[in-house]
This record gives sequence, C-alpha cells and structure tokens, in this order.
Amino acid sequence: MKLGIDPSGPLLHLGHAVVLRKLRRFQEFGHQAILIVGDFTAQIGDPTGLSAARPPRTTEQIRSDMATYEQQAAAILDMKKAVVRYNSEWLGRLSFADVIRLASKLTVARMLERDDFTKRFQANAPIGLHEFLYPLTVAYDSVVIEADVELGGNEQLFNLMLGRRLQEEFKQPPQICMTLPVLEGTDGVQRMGKSLNNFIALSEEPPQMFGKVMSIPDALITRYWRLATTAPKRNCENIEAEMTRGSLSARDAKLQLAHEIVRLYHGDTDAQAAQDHFERTVVRKELPAEIPVHTLSRDGGEVSLGKLLVDIGWAGSNREAQRLVQQGAIKIDGGRAADVRQVESSWNGKVLQKGNHQFVRIVES
Repeated sequence: MKLGIDPSGPLLHLGHAVVLRKLRRFQEFGHQAILIVGDFTAQIGDPTGLSAARPPRTTEQIRSDMATYEQQAAAILDMKKAVVRYNSEWLGRLSFADVIRLASKLTVARMLERDDFTKRFQANAPIGLHEFLYPLTVAYDSVVIEADVELGGNEQLFNLMLGRRLQEEFKQPPQICMTLPVLEGTDGVQRMGKSLNNFIALSEEPPQMFGKVMSIPDALITRYWRLATTAPKRNCENIEAEMTRGSLSARDAKLQLAHEIVRLYHGDTDAQAAQDHFERTVVRKELPAEIPVHTLSRDGGEVSLGKLLVDIGWAGSNREAQRLVQQGAIKIDGGRAADVRQVESSWNGKVLQKGNHQFVRIVES
C-alpha cells in the first residue's frame, strides 16, 4: 500500500489525514503500509491543481519540512509496522541517460491528458519540461517499490494511473489506484493546503485546533464529520438529518465536531479544555483561565508593538506585524490595536491577543 507525501511545508494537516486514515485501515487488515516522502520530487515542484508551476523547494527547506513527518504521521498510522522511504534513495541515483530512457516510455500526448496541463496548453500558458518529470518520477516510485495499491486524493488520479502505465512498461502487475475526496480548507473554497493558509495541522494546539474547526463554513459541517473524524457513517447521517430537521443547530453540530476532532489528536481532557477555552474567550469574551507569560527586557529603550509581536513569535518581521495590526488581528487589554508603532510607557501586566485563541501577558524585567 503506497502513499506519497511531498514536503511542501513542515506540518501535516486534516487533508492529509483523510488518506492516512484509509492507509491505517489497510494496516489493520494486515497490509504493508509504505509512506513515501517525496524529498526528491519536491525539488521539481508539483503543479497539481494549479494554473502555474509550483516553485521548487531547496534541499534545506525540504530537510526542515520533513524533520517531524514520521512523528506527525504516528498520530494516525502504526509507525512500528509502516515503512518510510525517501524517493531520493532511487531518483537521486539516476543518470541523465536513465532519465531519457524513463521518459521514452511515455508520450507528450499522454502527459497532456492531465487537466491542468491541457488547460494551460490551450491558454498558451507556459509549461516547463521539468513539470512533465514530476508525474513521471512519482510513477517510477511505484515501479521501485512494486506497489500493489496506491492511495491519493481525487486530484492525484492522473499521477496514480501513470504509475500503472509505467509498471506495465516494466512488466509488473499494474497497481490498483484508490482515490479519496479532497477536504476543503477553513475558507470553505480551496482545498486544504499549507500554501493557502487554510489548514488545520494535526499537531495544532488544542485551543487553536478547536477554534479553527469552529471557523469553517456551516456548509462544510457534515463533510468534515465524514472526512475529518472516525465517526461511524450512521452517526454522520443522523447529525445531517437533525440539522435538516432543525433539531440540531449548526453551532451545536460544529461544537460537537470541534470537540471530536480535538479528541482524536489530543484526548478527552484536552478536548474539553479547548471547548471551555472557546466558550470563555470567544463566546463570553473573557480572558482564559491560564495565560502564558512573556518577559520583556527594555534595556533602557522603548519597545514598539511591532517589536513586541516579533519577540513573542507572533510575527516573523515588522512587516508581518504591521499586516496583523492592519487586519485587526491584534488586541491590547481587549481593545483593538491601531498602530504597529505604538509605544507604551509600561507594557507590564498588559494582555496581548492574536485572533480569538492566542493570549500572552507581558511582564517587564
């Protein structure tokens, strides 16, 4: 059972969990799960679902991204029984002559069957030759490990089918391709993705995970119940029926959903604490029972709000801090911050808030 994941960022999210959970089910029935981390293919850039090529990533970015993948995948997979492979093991050893021989087994017409390539070709949008190599190398992964079944999202069907084709060229039995629905992100429009910043990470802290689930559009509640939880089909159908009848409000269905998703990854105690945090801070607009402390050392100089946000770790730069303030995402003692250049005579004891779920109390040393 093959599942490929490219390191396009350091976090696995609920979108990944849809296929990871299916892979876990196959594990439970005694099949061998092989998780392939595409550390080599990430250097090419997968254009799937995009109108232009995805920028390739550097070796350093890739190494940083995949550092904790196994640990995160362990939230769903039985990693003691899974095999993790990195496709640089075999792709990095191919010579240019090897690549030419591999490319000769497929045609340009075949590659243009892929929807995003076809649309860009018809629109006279550029398609780099290297982009054809991405599905080719993913397909070659199936040849190397002699996959019987490959899992992926619906948008990956072309790549999976190409694996079948290439296996036939290498006189192997063609793999079965199993695709699963793609989960939409918190914006309710685009598929969940790190580059779109609409994702809910598997390692998200419980209050943030709970709050993000509560932010999804009502139209996605039943879809999240089906794809992002392990609830039995009958339970999901009952929730949908109750919402249709009006006996269960969208808010209550979403509260149950958020509780269930946090419980899956953090346990019952943290799920209840996250719900209490949400009710206190978002519904009743109160401060959390426990607030992290940030110690500020002035060193004799003034400290602006922008610098403080960078020091806390809520912004990576003054420009990002300015964007947060302009978006209204930062509050000081409950009041919305207006200027990133704001300087206080004393920050001591003030509570800063980012969004609905992140708080910190400033203590001056």
